[in-house]
Amino acid sequence: MDKIFAIGDIHGSFDQLQDLMQKIPIDFTSDTLVFIGDYIDRGPSSVEVVEYLLDLKKRVPEIIFLKGNHEDMLEKYLDGTDRFTYLLNGGQNTLDSYLSKTDRKDSFPIPAAHMDFFKSLRLYYETEAYIFVHAGLRPKVSLASQDSEDLLWIRDKFIYSKYNFGKPVVFGHTPLEKPLVERNKIGIDTGAVYGNALTCVQLPDIIFFTA
Repeated sequence: MDKIFAIGDIHGSFDQLQDLMQKIPIDFTSDTLVFIGDYIDRGPSSVEVVEYLLDLKKRVPEIIFLKGNHEDMLEKYLDGTDRFTYLLNGGQNTLDSYLSKTDRKDSFPIPAAHMDFFKSLRLYYETEAYIFVHAGLRPKVSLASQDSEDLLWIRDKFIYSKYNFGKPVVFGHTPLEKPLVERNKIGIDTGAVYGNALTCVQLPDIIFFTA
């Protein structure tokens, strides 16, 4: 049976991402690879992470990139909606990462291919057996009716909920010491950018790989 591999929040941790990809037994021709969002900010190598993901996209037929709250904050920073929140949450690391790769410091530092990547990110991904989302879901609200703010930002009302969402929800966003496995959810953000592991879960077996 084809497998799904879901990877938690990367946050510019490029070396860990490379190490993790070497460990997971994925078959690029048949398995699905899902990234849960938060590719950028806080860590030192956001540009390298995005470049790596763009290269993967060319080589992996079944690859899904979800939007994280940090990509949402970048979007709001760039369009002028909210600059302060992004900088307060590690955004300067990403801006510095892009500026260091730009010859002319007065030009727009983010390449068009990267902007297209950020704009293409999905809010959730659903299969017959699982729902994948960055932060979580609001209980007692259908998937189609979920607010994007909750999909990107929700914490306690989802984390502590025992609500049956119809299928297990695989999520990141909230850093945990180790992966969380409950009947209604699987949490895979294990705080890579804080000196902990970057985690991947293999489904449906629920096997974890870390780097």
